[in-house]
Amino acid sequence: MDHDMPGMGGMSPPSPPQDHMMMSMGLTHMTFFWSKNAEILFSGWPGTRTGMYVLALIIVFVVSLFVEWLSNSNYLKDKMSNYNGLVKTFVHGLKIALAYLLMLAIMSFNVGVFIVVVAGHTLGYFLFGRCNNSESNACQA
Repeated sequence: MDHDMPGMGGMSPPSPPQDHMMMSMGLTHMTFFWSKNAEILFSGWPGTRTGMYVLALIIVFVVSLFVEWLSNSNYLKDKMSNYNGLVKTFVHGLKIALAYLLMLAIMSFNVGVFIVVVAGHTLGYFLFGRCNNSESNACQA
């Protein structure tokens, strides 16, 4: 039984070389990986240098810490009560934008990025959020 289409002669079209396809599509990970050779948020950043990868991890950590501060800071909430809704809306938009950037950074599937985001949020909650819980006696003076 011959399943070839008429006029095709049974030949499949030639496929492009594998190296060319990898260069044109880029290397996109769809599973967690551990490597300093990652792209986080921007094409080519942080690149292949270890120092730039460490800098990227520090930036991601600080941003996740800042998101927790924006979410839980009593100082910010007290100061914001004097401002109008426009400033509160801007701060909320900033918090959401940074949270989405962190989500996109995690979608690089780099284990180091995942660890520093979780560590930043955890430390941020420890520093800023645990005293907002009304059941916590450890923070009350």
